[in-house]
Amino acid sequence: MISNYGSDVTIDKFIYGLKKGKFNVYDALGDYCVYLQNSQIYTTILKQRIVTIKNFLEFNDIDISPRKFKIKVRLPKDIKRNKEAIDKHDIINILNGCSDIKLKTYVMFLACTGMRAVEALSIRIKDLDFESVPARATIRGEFTKTKVDRYVFLSKEMVEQLKKWLVYKYRTRRICKKDQETGQLIDEYRTPEKTGNDLLFSIRTKTIYTGTKSRRSPRSQPQNQYYYMVSLFQKTLDRIGARAREEHNENRRKITLHSFRGFVKTTISDLGYSDYSEWFIGHAGSTYWRKKDTEKAKLYKKIEPYLTFMDMQQIERQGADLQTKIDELQYVNQVLRTKENERAQELDQVKEQMLKHQSVMVDLLSKFETWEKSQKTLQRN
Repeated sequence: MISNYGSDVTIDKFIYGLKKGKFNVYDALGDYCVYLQNSQIYTTILKQRIVTIKNFLEFNDIDISPRKFKIKVRLPKDIKRNKEAIDKHDIINILNGCSDIKLKTYVMFLACTGMRAVEALSIRIKDLDFESVPARATIRGEFTKTKVDRYVFLSKEMVEQLKKWLVYKYRTRRICKKDQETGQLIDEYRTPEKTGNDLLFSIRTKTIYTGTKSRRSPRSQPQNQYYYMVSLFQKTLDRIGARAREEHNENRRKITLHSFRGFVKTTISDLGYSDYSEWFIGHAGSTYWRKKDTEKAKLYKKIEPYLTFMDMQQIERQGADLQTKIDELQYVNQVLRTKENERAQELDQVKEQMLKHQSVMVDLLSKFETWEKSQKTLQRN
């Protein structure tokens, strides 16, 4: 883009020309915006790059008036697309399609807690509290979007799945390695060492020593684990036939790891706990919504059955409870209809009696009028 201002113009010369007034900073930003639009990038990325170049220019002592920038530089508007919604049936299909216990536990963890993908990968073993009622998982502020520590409750089904995953993760396994001296293959059994600082979904936590310092293997970092989990999740979607992609972006799938977050928010909101749902998924929410931890736990007890996917006993029990409530409502409805019919019959009887009394009163009035006329005639005579 700088080449439009001269073939020999470099970045330093361009900055110098902006300072001396040779080039107009708003025209330059406008040309850069047009250049980005022709590159067919997302509007959000375009705006981020515009903000970056503005910060770069202001760092080089080039003043940019927000008012003039708004008038002279036209930024494109964001195009909002409809996101694919998933329900409990879709989540059950995905869980049944997971061929790896690690992926199944991770997907269930997202669908049960509504965490962001990296937030779930940042959970350590010591962040899990299975003793509290209900169980909970603490998320460190270093990995949350709001940079605030928070916790979420875990369902009984999720606790059982996590225990199975931990048993599998730290199981004794046979390792075959080659002896460097003799060249022979050696089989031995090893049990991984379990520590509280181990990441819940990280397999390799190897420590790398460089001189006098040590650091953990990059594979054990939450951000690096994310790409591996996304790859496994996409393969699972392809296997179960849920490979649909967005119409305007073939690189993005309709169902992503972020879809479970929307499911949790929608499920809790539909139950009538909108403010609670904001707190549960880690949004700021209302500044006036305050509840004690015990009250939050009681609310979660009501929500827990709706965040249960593979526990068939719980699902059947929930279905039985719903059927009981339906039967009770039908019985109450029948009683009300019976009472309504009885009252309608009573009203009909009252109307009939009133009509009879009305006819009697009409006869009496006619007889009275006849008698009154006869009396007047006698008085005249």
